[in-house]
Amino acid sequence: MPHKFQTIIEPFKIKAVEPIHFTTREHRAQALAEAGYNLFLLHADDVLIDLLTDSGTGAMSSEQWAGMMRGDESYAGARSFYAFEAAVQSITGYSHVIPTHQGRAAERILFGVLCHPGDVVPNNNHFDTTRANVEYRGAEARDLVAEVGRHPAELHPFKGNIDLEALERTIVEVGVDKIPLAMLTVTNNAGGGQPVSMANIRAVSELCRRHGLLFILDACRFAENAWFIKEREEGYADKAPLEIAREIFSYADGCTMSAKKDGLANIGGFLALNDPPYDNERYRDLPQRCRNQLILTEGFPTYGGLAGYDLEAIAVGLREVLREDYLRYRIRSTAYLGEKLLAAGVPIVQPPGGHAIYIDARAMLPHIPPHQYPGQALAAAMYLEAGIRPVEIGQVVFGRPTHDGSPETPSHLDLVRLTIPRRVYTQSHIDYVAEALAYIAGRREQIGGLRITWQAPVLRHFTARFEPAKG
Repeated sequence: MPHKFQTIIEPFKIKAVEPIHFTTREHRAQALAEAGYNLFLLHADDVLIDLLTDSGTGAMSSEQWAGMMRGDESYAGARSFYAFEAAVQSITGYSHVIPTHQGRAAERILFGVLCHPGDVVPNNNHFDTTRANVEYRGAEARDLVAEVGRHPAELHPFKGNIDLEALERTIVEVGVDKIPLAMLTVTNNAGGGQPVSMANIRAVSELCRRHGLLFILDACRFAENAWFIKEREEGYADKAPLEIAREIFSYADGCTMSAKKDGLANIGGFLALNDPPYDNERYRDLPQRCRNQLILTEGFPTYGGLAGYDLEAIAVGLREVLREDYLRYRIRSTAYLGEKLLAAGVPIVQPPGGHAIYIDARAMLPHIPPHQYPGQALAAAMYLEAGIRPVEIGQVVFGRPTHDGSPETPSHLDLVRLTIPRRVYTQSHIDYVAEALAYIAGRREQIGGLRITWQAPVLRHFTARFEPAKG
């Protein structure tokens, strides 16, 4: 792209379009009440701009659709698996590639094999299904994000970094025998989509090697993290995203991956591992034990719960996601929304992340206490006023229900995530979102809190129901 032009255009042309449904405020009010003020429970046809998630919601390319037509649906040994395996190995360098239907299946398999009651799994920040899969095994998911990552308005290039001193302290206090693995989420979704520096990844690797601990990446957004390293970390400006990604993976022993994010696919994921370099019983035959679990719950090792055409789509997507023109557009378009919101006085996590903008709902709605879920209240207001569906990442997702009727212990942050699907919306859609938030910000005092009327014991945010706290 010529450097004299500042506008970064979409690096694609639109070949097919999908109509969206315009609704009235009255219709949305009724839909919201019927859904129990939980935006997960809305009918998608009643949503104008869907920013709930970037997981599997992107638009696939013509090359991905062409790859799907080549899909080999053989039960065992399909050529589509080998194309998929080659694509994963060319980026990660890991010997064992285990396909799964999505990322949480990879988590369930890995933690199911490694974790036991009383164990501790450190991470910068565990996201929802990662935490749930650790805790389901009776282990503790311990968040050790660097202190700067706990302050939404503070500017820092790598707010997703793990606190290395806290990690070392945890290993010493808990003991290596009670830590089955250390994780690092790149980018750090729960902390505002913030990247992790290569220096931090390298340091975690060295620490784990010194203590004989397995080091695993949650790599859902590895390409976006690679781009931030290229843009912000000394010594990487002239390196290609693929080269940076390969270095990221080289420091770890494996990764879990939802290919619904930086695989640019609508479904799929994988667990990729090297043979652990440590000779102890916990890690012995780890890849094979994981494959055994895959066969039990997902499928044969060469399809793992996916159709052959899904494997082909992921193989193409993993190549496309590392193209510089795509990543430049992706990161800049997200930052554009952040800049518009800041100009409108909407408090966000700074600097903008790669896949989403996170509104600091607690700062925007200080009159709503954490136990009345300010993030959920703001998300509901966005749908009511503008037909936009974001997602709460705060007290509802990470809060701990009490059993005596007392208010919940506040989560560290109450955020609302505006998650940008890949290659779906144009600048006019994003301008509409910014305009809607400016309108809501001007009437923020009119937004009231919510209370939960029903919740599931695990991952409650997907199905919980709410009502206005004051009727």
